[in-house]
Amino acid sequence: MKKALCLAVVFLLLPAFLVFASGEKKEPEAPKAVEKEAPAPAPAAKKMLRVTFSWPTYLDPAVGSDFSSSSSFVNLYDTLVYPTSEGPIVPHLAERWEASPDGLTWTFYLRKGVKFHNGDELTAEDVAFSMDRLITIGEGYGYLYAGRVKKSEVVDDYTVRFRMAKPYGPFLTTLVKLYIVNKNQVLAHKKSEGSYGEYGDFGKEWLLTNDAGSGPYKVKDMRLEEYLLMERFNGYWGKFAANAPDEVKFIGTTEPVTIRTMMSRQELEISDQWQSVEALKSLDAIEGVDIATMYLGTMFYYMIHTKKPPTDDVHFRKAMSWAMDYGTVIKDLFPGSRMAQGPVPPGYPGHDPAFTKYSRNLEKAKAELKQSKYYGKLDKYPVEVHWISEVPDEEKAALLFMSNMSDVGIKVNIVKTPWLSVVEEMSNIETSPNIVTVFVSPHYAEAGSLLESRYHSNSAATWEQNEWLQDKTLDKMIDDAISTIDREERFAKYREIQQKLDAICPSLYLFEQAQRQAYQSSYVKWYAAEGKSVPIMGYDFAARFIEVFPERMK
Repeated sequence: MKKALCLAVVFLLLPAFLVFASGEKKEPEAPKAVEKEAPAPAPAAKKMLRVTFSWPTYLDPAVGSDFSSSSSFVNLYDTLVYPTSEGPIVPHLAERWEASPDGLTWTFYLRKGVKFHNGDELTAEDVAFSMDRLITIGEGYGYLYAGRVKKSEVVDDYTVRFRMAKPYGPFLTTLVKLYIVNKNQVLAHKKSEGSYGEYGDFGKEWLLTNDAGSGPYKVKDMRLEEYLLMERFNGYWGKFAANAPDEVKFIGTTEPVTIRTMMSRQELEISDQWQSVEALKSLDAIEGVDIATMYLGTMFYYMIHTKKPPTDDVHFRKAMSWAMDYGTVIKDLFPGSRMAQGPVPPGYPGHDPAFTKYSRNLEKAKAELKQSKYYGKLDKYPVEVHWISEVPDEEKAALLFMSNMSDVGIKVNIVKTPWLSVVEEMSNIETSPNIVTVFVSPHYAEAGSLLESRYHSNSAATWEQNEWLQDKTLDKMIDDAISTIDREERFAKYREIQQKLDAICPSLYLFEQAQRQAYQSSYVKWYAAEGKSVPIMGYDFAARFIEVFPERMK
């Protein structure tokens, strides 16, 4: 074929050659082949991960501790250690560590070359500053270290040492909540006026809409009450999954119609966990959408105010516990959830299996009520229950509770309340209602996490405790247990604490939540939906491990 083509060209050019030769003209140069430019490759579709959450979202790791904020921290910041789905803590910023035999000194050796989002190198100075700032501000996860970490020492650029005021058994495990901030960047943006002396406002105002982290993503845009938009940090020291998202958007809504519309248009990859049973069925019917179910140790509590009539009476509280229809809640309202047995999820490290197993028993409820100081005058003491408006299924549970209580003569008023209003009212013993219905997740993988955040006096003015126990004996028991280095001995003390709580019945323990979220299974690979969930709040949304395949979108 090539030979034939060449001969054809020769015969075509031959007459012209003869003319040029006879006219004494120069032979023209052979024409050059014109190469067509290859078409430019189409730009790769941006990989977006969009998730809905219940607002607020705090970007300051010394302030936030709710679900949305914790999920943001995991993406914006790094920690010394990292949790795994299998349970063990693994090195992260800290390549290794050592503890003194008495548990009073912990030394961490840092990874070199880690960069913050502004290009600064992360050093031991930043780690010590982050710990001190968290304790000083005293919000968010500060309670984990206040009164326990006595001093943060910078040994050298890559070695940091913590001196403990007393032994702290789960200290290493809690460090998954110590998010490291850039000291220089925070101080450069501090307001001169504030509550922290020479540190002014400690950079809190700036951190409302900015980050000072070294995590795999950084803030691109933050609209308070609307969304947080993060973009991939290309200078990140760690690994990304092959198809990790380029941008991540946390959207502040749980409105079912909005969620379904966005899902059907493929404008949302993962829904929030607060969708109703009906909403989840509707989402599951969308082609390419599935429902992921995870168990993270999240408990659903009816937090009972123990200082406000009539719930200040232990027999009244126990009567409510026996009158509640737990079976209907789990079967019809929150399907897939596990029956609770006390304040700690069954099977969780440190759980007490001897805790009273409450079930609906009207005879026991009436017997307890007769021992109450309010017996015979129940109509004068209605119980006010505030349920979270962003979680529609909570209303169903509240209505069931109201019906169940009426069977034993207890009058109940239920009030639909926005989450932000709940947080505000729970900060004051006078404004807290008789009962608030709240989901609470452990902050680290031990019973001590829930026992402390739920019942220690330090958390009495936070959203995690409406009980207002303020029990010094209980505080000492919790402090003693957490100060115990030996794991088995510490767990035995956790069980003693649960027995004391069993006796005073400060809460209704409804169930361990089956966290259910809709996601775009046709083009999203989410490790948590594949049975690799990390049982610590926020870590199931580490976007660098989630993969998005926009080419599979329809």
